[in-house]
Amino acid sequence: MRRLLFSIALALFAVLVQAKEYGHYDIRSIFSLSEGPGGQHSVTFNLPALDQILGDVGSHAESYPPHFDSIEDRQRAEIDVSGIANLLDPLAGNFSRNPELLLRLGYLHTLGHNLDIAGSAKKAVDAFTALLTQAPDDRRGNLRYGMFLATTTKVADAIPYLEKAKMLGVVAAEYPLGMAYAATGDRTKALENLESYSKRVPGDENVVNIIDAVRKGKIEHWNVTP
Repeated sequence: MRRLLFSIALALFAVLVQAKEYGHYDIRSIFSLSEGPGGQHSVTFNLPALDQILGDVGSHAESYPPHFDSIEDRQRAEIDVSGIANLLDPLAGNFSRNPELLLRLGYLHTLGHNLDIAGSAKKAVDAFTALLTQAPDDRRGNLRYGMFLATTTKVADAIPYLEKAKMLGVVAAEYPLGMAYAATGDRTKALENLESYSKRVPGDENVVNIIDAVRKGKIEHWNVTP
């Protein structure tokens, strides 16, 4: 099974608006190379530029399946994600004490995974594991890693990270946590989190419909066919 019901639920949860065009970017803008004393080179990262690209890709590919306005947009996003990975992956060993870059690297490869880019899943695991080894209480790291795991075959492994993100004050963790519990068959925990989230975000019909499906035991109808 390519993805579990969690992915479909995230897609249903996405705001139902007409897809906007994916942007045009020069990925070389995310870093600059400078030469210091003794001829040594250093790399400076432009995090706002990187975040802009990741944010745009994420608006289309944070859930599975990705949603783009056109095939050309998706292809351009795939080229950008692969290109940024080619720039950052060789430097990943230097990110060992830089949680911000590890977080972005993990998210980059999460998007690559959703775009079916080969090897992205392992790279996402490596980046998030490195991040949470040095910063176990990183709120965004726990949320992002939990959401990534929940879109793979390791839904049960996602729950501790999403629970920790929730404990650390990430309100948004309640939705993916509820879906992860639903995917593992714990209807009580699923409803507890989904209903709490619904109270914080009233009027969202997608969440209301998901809660109704969980209550009626119809959640299995969202399974993805092989």
